[in-house]
Amino acid sequence: MNRLNVFQQKARFQAGLEKILAYNGFYRDKFKQARIESADQVQSWEDYRRLPFTTKEELTADQTDHPPYGRNLTFLVSHYTRIHQTSGTTGAPLRWLDDTDSWNWWGKCWADVYASAGVTTEDRIFFAFSFGPFIGFWSAYEGAQRLGVLSIPGGGMTSLQRLRAILANQVTVLVCTPTYALHLAEVAREAEIDIARSNVRVTIHAGEPGASLPATNQRIAEAWGAKCYDHTGATEVGAWGFMCQAQDGVHLNEDEFIFEVVDPDDANTETDEGELVVSNLGRIGMPVIRYRTGDYVRLNRSPCSCGGASPRIDGGIIGRIDDLLIIRGINLYPSAIENLIRSFPDIDEFAVSVHQSQGMDEIEIQIEGAESTAKTVQDAFREWFGLRAAVKTVTAGTLPRYELKARRFTDHREQS
Repeated sequence: MNRLNVFQQKARFQAGLEKILAYNGFYRDKFKQARIESADQVQSWEDYRRLPFTTKEELTADQTDHPPYGRNLTFLVSHYTRIHQTSGTTGAPLRWLDDTDSWNWWGKCWADVYASAGVTTEDRIFFAFSFGPFIGFWSAYEGAQRLGVLSIPGGGMTSLQRLRAILANQVTVLVCTPTYALHLAEVAREAEIDIARSNVRVTIHAGEPGASLPATNQRIAEAWGAKCYDHTGATEVGAWGFMCQAQDGVHLNEDEFIFEVVDPDDANTETDEGELVVSNLGRIGMPVIRYRTGDYVRLNRSPCSCGGASPRIDGGIIGRIDDLLIIRGINLYPSAIENLIRSFPDIDEFAVSVHQSQGMDEIEIQIEGAESTAKTVQDAFREWFGLRAAVKTVTAGTLPRYELKARRFTDHREQS
């Protein structure tokens, strides 16, 4: 993507590739089929782009065929110190191993996330999650330790207990999913706790694209009286993106990753709007090389007012390519629908379903809000997207709440 950066990274990439080709059965066999048997064969950007892509389907199949961890291991299993797994929202969960070096690399990537949001050792970070197998919050905690910031875990607590802990510890930074930040705000309102007047000045979010959506970002910022930041990453890839204090898109961390954006339908064609492809440089033990993330992004190469030189993606991750809804010939990403609905402050929660009726695609949106709001949302949906949606109100508190990744969108056409 950034040719100069790729050339600067060549030595590092080649050093890693040399070890991978020597000991990693998955990539050794994969690249051998492409007649790549030596790191010396990758000397230029053109050479790099001749390397075959890696897909999640390949990695999942590899772990199915060679349980439990597959053949994408550069070292013996005894060398690794940590295991995490993907959420499984887009298929079978992937198990991912890290050794000491790659875990330290994770911490560095997350330290970059904090630094870009202006977090310092004077802050106190609260992690509002249960510390399950999801890597995002473990790595976020590691990054905080690397910076030397006071870290307060929120596992094993109810939402109300977490709010009280945030107040009692005079927390200044909240880390959680954007969905859960909004849920905490809802619980605070019910308990008559004014979180906007708490010490929280920064919220950092992962796991969903919500914090880059203007309406969702604004709602979180107003609820908490804080500045809301997005972060992008993936269990199998790493923490590859961060939002700076200018908040003009998400920066690509080119110090630790090589990026491309390709046409989803023709991956050999580079473009500024399409699927993000990533190679990580600090995870030799279980790497991904030219990994098709499935994330749809829009690249912005213009200078950022923060002074950073790395490219950015406008609006964060626009959506998962496999989550794209095609309704009566119109392409809709769930994030676009969320951005519309979050612009109505009296809607606490929502759910969207797509089904067919008499051969026609239909959208139904359930909201926890007033009847008058339902009519306004329906009109706005038609104006924004040129589609009719049936918007119905449901009793407050009846729709599911989520701590990790929310599942608000259901396409019943896929189940029929």
